[in-house]
Amino acid sequence: MPARCLLALVACFLTACGDAGDGAFQGYVEGEYVYLASARAGRLEALTQPKGTAVMRDAVLCRLEADYEREALNAAEANLESAKARLEDMELGRRPEEVSMAEAQLRQAKADAAYAQQQLLRNEALRMGGGVSQRALDDARARAKATAARVAELESQVDVFNLPERDHRLKAQRALVAAELARVGQARWDLAQKELKAPAAGLVVDTLYRVGEWVAAGSPVVQLLPPGNVKLRFFVPEKQLSRLHPGMELRCRVDGREADFSARVSWISPEAEYTPPIIYSNETRSKLCFMVEARPEPAVAVSLHPGQPLTVSLP
Repeated sequence: MPARCLLALVACFLTACGDAGDGAFQGYVEGEYVYLASARAGRLEALTQPKGTAVMRDAVLCRLEADYEREALNAAEANLESAKARLEDMELGRRPEEVSMAEAQLRQAKADAAYAQQQLLRNEALRMGGGVSQRALDDARARAKATAARVAELESQVDVFNLPERDHRLKAQRALVAAELARVGQARWDLAQKELKAPAAGLVVDTLYRVGEWVAAGSPVVQLLPPGNVKLRFFVPEKQLSRLHPGMELRCRVDGREADFSARVSWISPEAEYTPPIIYSNETRSKLCFMVEARPEPAVAVSLHPGQPLTVSLP
């Protein structure tokens, strides 16, 4: 493009971006879109909110197929329950049925020991009168010792059955439960990624895939515009820039809306957005144009549309 045509084009643009009158400037509505994507790949199963729909926070916008993730979650939860049951069993010791059996054996052994002790005392008395032989007395003494030893053995066994598992085995099982719990959390997160929800109330501007298409991980599926992300952008000549400051209230008007509305300056560009492609001079300083952004109230923002031209007036 010849330099003369380029200069003419820039001059026309600056004229359009400049004053629309005393203290009034031209601009347009702009939106900061939120592109919602899944961290997991999958086939698009449903678009629950078509474009143009106003949605509330946490509304489900779309779903990807999640059969694998559901099965993985079920398996992880089953493994966790198994690990917890094993830990509980180790902490409590043997099963109640096993403990009851050992206690019954102990009671029988105590009865045998008591009988053997009585038989020994009887034989010792008879031996003094010559009623039994020495061999019978020795047998009674051996029987009493054996039954007493059996009682001691079963008492130790019952005590062991009531003890929990050894510390190092308990520590290993608790670590296994923690690992299974982490796997369940990961599986739940993976499943949740297959369902995209609105992070805030807003307008579904566009859907970027059709049902049945394969969506790669990280690819945006829904384009959302929350009211808080609507902003006004206009351009102020350098000579009037000092009249504006962040937080300043402005009066605005857009085509198709009868009443004016207010907005507050949120950002002023520190640099000139557009300048003529020539060396700065006193003659060209008046052509410098700075971009300014302002935020309308959320109640007004829902009725604005990105791309709408607007006129901004200073108080």
